[in-house]
Amino acid sequence: MSQRSYEVVEGFFVQEGGARLGEVLPPRFGLKDASDNRWKTFRQTIDQLNTSSPADTQYKVFFVGRHGEGFHNVAEAKYGTQAWNDYWSKKNGDGELIWGPDPELTDLGKDQAKSAHDAWKQELEFDIPLPGKLYCSPLTRAIHTNMITFDSVIPKSQRTMIVENLREGNGVHTCDKRRTRTYIKRSFPDFDIEEGFIEEDELWDPEVRETHEEIDARMRRVLDMIFDKDQEQFISFTAHGGIVSAVLRLTKHKQYILPTGGVIPMVVKSSVS
Repeated sequence: MSQRSYEVVEGFFVQEGGARLGEVLPPRFGLKDASDNRWKTFRQTIDQLNTSSPADTQYKVFFVGRHGEGFHNVAEAKYGTQAWNDYWSKKNGDGELIWGPDPELTDLGKDQAKSAHDAWKQELEFDIPLPGKLYCSPLTRAIHTNMITFDSVIPKSQRTMIVENLREGNGVHTCDKRRTRTYIKRSFPDFDIEEGFIEEDELWDPEVRETHEEIDARMRRVLDMIFDKDQEQFISFTAHGGIVSAVLRLTKHKQYILPTGGVIPMVVKSSVS
C-alpha cells in the first residue's frame, strides 16, 4: 500500500532554524525575502516547484496558527506546569478562573488574534497569497482565533472547515474536551463542519492522555486528506501547540515552540511511495 512522506523545504522562512521559544509574529510571517516583490517571487517559486515535480510529488504552503491565550493557559502559568498536569488540569476551574471544558479566549488572547489579523492585512499590501483552504480545530479558542484573524481578510463566501483531528492533545485535561456538534453549529454558523463529525465528544477520556505518536497519527490523516483532495497550494490551520508540534515532527522541521497567537508558515513537500 502506498504511503505519503512529508518533509519541510528549507530556504524560505526564518522559523526553519528552530527555536526553544519562537517569535509570535516575526516580520513578513518570517519570510526571509524582504523585497517589495517578496510574495510574488514566493508564489512563482511554489508554482515552479509543482509544475516541474513528478506526478507523485506535490508542494503546499501551510500557515499553521496557534490559538490566542485561553483561560487554561493563564491557569497553567498561575500554578506551574507540574501542578497543572498533576492536579489542576483535571478540574474545571479554581473558583476564580474557569478553564474546562473548552475554555474561551482571554482578552489578551483576542488581542493576539487581532495582531495576526493585522499581520495578514499588512502583508496583503505586498500580495501575500491568501489560503485557498482554511481548516480549524473544533475547540472554541481556536474557532474564535480563526474568526478574528481572518475577518475581512478572507471573503465571507470562503468558509473555514472544522476538523476533529485538528483538536489539541486529547484526554485528562478538561480544557481539551470539546462541546457538542449542535453547540458548534449554532454558535459558529459561518463555519462548515466536516462530514462524520459526531454530536458528543466520545474521544476525550478522563483517565488517559494521548501520546505524541497518537497525535502524529491523526495529524498525518489531516495531511493525507489535504494532499489527496485539495488542489489549492496555500492552506491555513488554526489549532493548538500540540498540533503545531505534530506537524513539525511529521515534516522533519526543527523544533519551534510557537507561543499562543503565533503563526508558523512552512513549505511542505509530499511524495507517494
